[in-house]
Amino acid sequence: MIKRILLQCATGLALLSAGSASAWAVDLTGAGASFPYPIYAKWAAKYHEVSGNRINYQSIGSGGGQQQIIAKTVDFGASDDPMKPEALQENGLLQFPAVIGGTVPVINVPGIDAGQLKLTGPVLADIFLGKVKKWDDPAIAQLNPDLQLPAKGIVVVHRSDGSGTTFGWTNYLSQVSPAWKDTVGQGKAVKWPTGQGGKGNEGVAAYVRQLAHSIGYVEYAYAHQNGLAWAQLQNREGQFVQPSQQAFAAAAAHADWAAAPGMGLVLNNEPGAESWPVTAATFILVHQRQDDAQRAREVLKFFDWAWREGADMARELDYVPLPDAVTEQIRAVWTTQIKAKDGAAVWP
Repeated sequence: MIKRILLQCATGLALLSAGSASAWAVDLTGAGASFPYPIYAKWAAKYHEVSGNRINYQSIGSGGGQQQIIAKTVDFGASDDPMKPEALQENGLLQFPAVIGGTVPVINVPGIDAGQLKLTGPVLADIFLGKVKKWDDPAIAQLNPDLQLPAKGIVVVHRSDGSGTTFGWTNYLSQVSPAWKDTVGQGKAVKWPTGQGGKGNEGVAAYVRQLAHSIGYVEYAYAHQNGLAWAQLQNREGQFVQPSQQAFAAAAAHADWAAAPGMGLVLNNEPGAESWPVTAATFILVHQRQDDAQRAREVLKFFDWAWREGADMARELDYVPLPDAVTEQIRAVWTTQIKAKDGAAVWP
């Protein structure tokens, strides 16, 4: 079902960039994170139906999205790795969250179904460090006494591009594993100790689907889209939890967006017995001083509509919509911080 929805959305998004609508329609371009691509595509397809505006979103990775908005080659950038306040200030950018989701470890181990395998953060880090090399390693077997684990080598799959998903993943591994923090660290791109790379969430999902005995990490919607199995993870309360919209919402429940510089909260390893430990917001980047106020207003109208009308669409793809209080806070920031060349407010 989800795969069909995403295929329809991708087809709709391609039509948005190539087709023609009413004479007053506006063509807008965004680029960046692959993490939110499924929901941005779905929103874009529906928004075209109701507004005539076309949103062409390019899933090129968070690093590319940051570079393109800085260069002003797109109307908005998207990143899962929140930019630091000094970088926002240097480039005249405003950052705000758009939606919340979760990153999950996905596996292709014959005989093991979705949600059966249990992993802890430290064991997961050791797999990606190349220290745990086989599926029947005692570190995995002790967590899964009821599973028949194959004596096969683990094939690690990671991102090859600059990625906010990688930032979130490596940030989490750095929190739960001193060895990971000391030898690899966190970032949109890191020097991987082992494994092979795929471009985008799409590429990682494709590799894991094709390669037996593999493990990778993708946004949850991609696991569904590609029929991939995922693992349970132990959260900071010691509970093994399944990824779900409810688990992502639990992790974000106590988020204080106003307290974070640039609203750039990282939601990994949050407290709560039900919290999924690798949860993230994805962010939109726009220039504070706009050369074309009308185009900027249309970008903001798209996200305003998405928050008002697109919450159910987000839930269908297992994303967590932002609370109304947060979106109202963001709209207030738009009013005061996004200006036309003459200094007039772009929003509302």
